[in-house]
Amino acid sequence: MSEYEKLVPEKTALVIIDLQKGITSMETKPTPTSEVIRNASILAKSFRDRKMRVFPVHVNPAPEIALKPKSDSPMSRNGPMPDDWADFVPELNISKDDIIIEKKQWGAFYGTELDLQLRRRKIDTIVLCGIATTYGVESTARFAYEYGYNQIFASDAMGDMSEESHNASIKYVLKRIGMVLTTDEILKLL
Repeated sequence: MSEYEKLVPEKTALVIIDLQKGITSMETKPTPTSEVIRNASILAKSFRDRKMRVFPVHVNPAPEIALKPKSDSPMSRNGPMPDDWADFVPELNISKDDIIIEKKQWGAFYGTELDLQLRRRKIDTIVLCGIATTYGVESTARFAYEYGYNQIFASDAMGDMSEESHNASIKYVLKRIGMVLTTDEILKLL
């Protein structure tokens, strides 16, 4: 299953990427969005029940601060975003003890307090999940790898725009910088 026998509660945190209303309104593959949300919610509850840290991360969609690189396939928006676009989905049951991180780009480390907040708590292992595998999750994972964190990826609590892109990220990137497990396998390590 993995090289972990048990996760050390005080050294392990759950980082949930972009499970917010505006992003979860699109369908993901190979795991449908509803299952991604369900599995991430199960992980969050299990971590909270064990007094382990949960870091919900969401992106601020404000156009005045959005990155606008010149690209062959720019990210496009169809009209204004709803007021609740950045709100977390209610299934996550955000707790007063959760440490919410607001980001302005794909990854959750650059320009945020995520690394600082993890290090203050002596966390060296993160369980990562969310949407989209090749954007927010992989961008965050690459930084986490460079910062020296151990990583576990909840494969069935992540989804992408296509099954091919999700699988490529898992096979060629995430498996090289961490362990890829299912939600059930992670729960057995708690």
